[in-house]
Amino acid sequence: MKTTQSVSLTRQLSWLSLTLLTCCWSMVLTGMSWAAPQEKGTSTAEKAENEKEKKLETATFGSGCFWCTEAVFQRVKGVEKVASGYMGGKTKNPTYKDVCTGLTGHAEVIQVQYDPSVVSFAELLEVFWKTHDPTTLNRQGADEGTQYRSVVFFHSKAQQEEAELYKKKLDEAKIYPDPIVTEISPASEFYVAEGYHQNYFNDNPNQGYCRLVITPKLEKFEKVFKDKLKK
Repeated sequence: MKTTQSVSLTRQLSWLSLTLLTCCWSMVLTGMSWAAPQEKGTSTAEKAENEKEKKLETATFGSGCFWCTEAVFQRVKGVEKVASGYMGGKTKNPTYKDVCTGLTGHAEVIQVQYDPSVVSFAELLEVFWKTHDPTTLNRQGADEGTQYRSVVFFHSKAQQEEAELYKKKLDEAKIYPDPIVTEISPASEFYVAEGYHQNYFNDNPNQGYCRLVITPKLEKFEKVFKDKLKK
């Protein structure tokens, strides 16, 4: 026969178990968990920015010196981020000096984060093909070597098909006097270039190469693509 003390203890334990069980069910029903508490303190602006990040897509282009390409795409409406770097080679963690030898297999490229609700991949391809010479193999102007090749590195099957179709139409329409030699390859590891290469034209507008090569290219680009420019 149980004593009064043992009965009291049993009742207390039963009540504690019931309380814990009720608490657990309450958490399940409200979408909470012990391991992942609700996020607190996230502002509306931060949530909007996070949602925007999720909707951005990636495109990677090589069209000669990445200083020029970066400056062009930074001005395209719908492009949120542009980073200069290297892609398409066999050397891990290449430096600018390595890539300049032409022996690593990398191309100087820019990687673009863009909002497809504002600018489509097809429109980016149009900017790409109209702002460099895609008919000169491994060369853009005075810049010569495989690192300066014309290339689209696709990030999806859809991008591959769109790039190949666009290239075919340009060739069929004989837009250029010579065949287009642009390489269309799957994206591989992207190595971000050294810090001084990022935002180069904007930071160094009076540098010789910028004044003689990039500024005229931008002036032409801004005339041709008025409707696609950021305000």
